[in-house]
Amino acid sequence: MAIQVYNSLTRKKEEFRPKVPGRVTMYVCGPTVYALSHIGHARSAVAFDAIYRYLLHRGFDVTYARNYTDVDDKIIKRAADEGSDSTTVAEEYIEAFDADMAELGVSIPTHRPKATETMEKIIEVVERLIEGGYAYDVDGDVFFAVRKFEGYGKLSGRDIEELESGSRVEVDKRKTDPLDFALWKASKPDEPSWESPWGPGRPGWHIECSAMCMKWLGETIDIHGGGKDLIFPHHENEITQSEAATGKAPFVKYWLHNGFVNIEHEKMSKSLGNILNIRDALAAHTSESVRYFLLSSHYRSPIDYTGESIREAEAAVERFYQTVYRIKEECPEALEAEAPEGEVKARLAPVEEAMDDDFNTAGAIGVIFREVSGANRLLDGEKGPELARELAVALAVFREAGSFLGIFHRSPEEYFDEKKGLAGLAADEIEKLIEERKRARKEKDFARGDEIRDELAAKGIVLKDGAKGTTWTVK
Repeated sequence: MAIQVYNSLTRKKEEFRPKVPGRVTMYVCGPTVYALSHIGHARSAVAFDAIYRYLLHRGFDVTYARNYTDVDDKIIKRAADEGSDSTTVAEEYIEAFDADMAELGVSIPTHRPKATETMEKIIEVVERLIEGGYAYDVDGDVFFAVRKFEGYGKLSGRDIEELESGSRVEVDKRKTDPLDFALWKASKPDEPSWESPWGPGRPGWHIECSAMCMKWLGETIDIHGGGKDLIFPHHENEITQSEAATGKAPFVKYWLHNGFVNIEHEKMSKSLGNILNIRDALAAHTSESVRYFLLSSHYRSPIDYTGESIREAEAAVERFYQTVYRIKEECPEALEAEAPEGEVKARLAPVEEAMDDDFNTAGAIGVIFREVSGANRLLDGEKGPELARELAVALAVFREAGSFLGIFHRSPEEYFDEKKGLAGLAADEIEKLIEERKRARKEKDFARGDEIRDELAAKGIVLKDGAKGTTWTVK
């Protein structure tokens, strides 16, 4: 089955056919690095990481670029507020973002360009736009003349005649038209600046991404991604300036946009004070649970981060690893048994079918949990001679699907060790209390045994008594 993608430009699903067969170029807008990244940034990074991984799984040679916007008004303001400089601020939050991405299991893209390292290309593109009659300079600032470009609004579906000046568009009386946007900004005192044909200054936000995309991927690319909030004006302006500069259309063949993250049923915003930083989520929940939550809905759909939804994600991930642990404990032969390639492919096919349908990670996860249920039924039933082979196939499906989803690929021990760390108790402390409870029960001191169980439960530690002794997990 061919991969189908929903293209924001055409507003329909299309068969994915890269411009060069077997090769894919993909650009995704990264963070503006002036603060810790929030769960919305994580949603985009994880969604496009799963897309990147799956394209690799399908055999494509993928060149993937995700940028850092490291010169911006917000960065300059943060530096001024802290008595620092914009480079120091940007590098601090680039490092923080990279650390958060590593925790979430996000692959390192092929290229991670910075705007400040792309000035030569940015200036070159602006010069081409001026030479082509699409841009003009005023007192060291350069603006793009929107009405000179036929087709403005084709991505967002906005009619240029109905766009109101001042609606997400900077108003400047020096502009020929209120809708024109800045390509280059003349420097102000104490701001970072670069020399240009129009005097010292810095780039506008939109031109940065066009230039970085062209430098690292080319003048026409296959996939451009980002959050839905970037469709207008950022991505609309990217199309406009890129196609005007190169004379080539389309600039991007497939535009993919991920949905928003709400917090407790409300839009995440500074005004509501409900911004959830990635590291705050990771401090309270396992990294795999957070990634699972972000993949548990289709990437184009909005998702709601609530106490209940993240607990459900944790419970699902725990169920998966408990199943793998059961296989290891109750049928260790499955770990060494041969998993026939044909059977693995057949059982993996429904997972791939879900991913082929516009990278439907939610559907793929649903198929994996059917495999989880099947494995548990086998373990609950009569242990026949085919058990090890059947479970070996399930484990192979888990490994293969986990490789492109970025979840379900650790050992149960690794996962539960992380959960133990979140409980705030050292593992040896918990084991000592379990041993004390064991002695108390042996001595018929059931009151003390119950007291220890309740003490651990209050700290989120759940004990499970079984034929092979007492095990524990973190709720």
